[in-house]
Amino acid sequence: MRTAYKIVAYVIAAEVAIQATVIALGFAGLGKWISDGNVFDKSVMESEEFPFPEVIGIIVHGVNGGLVIPVLALLLLIFSFFAKISGGVKFAALVLGLVAVQATLGYSAHDLPWLGALHGLNAMALFAAALHAGRRARRVTTSTPAATAV
Repeated sequence: MRTAYKIVAYVIAAEVAIQATVIALGFAGLGKWISDGNVFDKSVMESEEFPFPEVIGIIVHGVNGGLVIPVLALLLLIFSFFAKISGGVKFAALVLGLVAVQATLGYSAHDLPWLGALHGLNAMALFAAALHAGRRARRVTTSTPAATAV
């Protein structure tokens, strides 16, 4: 379970980095698309067509943030109960809490855009917490001089 805990914690950190990458891709593509003379409104988002190729970044950001990362955070918490890692449950709960805050900020930013700034800051806290959780799972080996003298 210790290995599963560590892997899931690091995958969450990687997913946060992927989130930053794909949303930057999506908005860069959107900026170019608008510069080319197109108009972005609600009808574009509700359309079944991809208006520009980079819109996939916005879609991946939504799926990862709304489904993949929350499921991983819940798995991390479940694994933490069996992994016997000092502070593992506490940090898994922190990661899950930050994921809940992140999702709330992400969805709320559609109505209150200034929350987008907090969404970005919370993402950095989530990344750090997931990395720290993963590092807590490292095996601590103790070597005594008598054991190495043989």
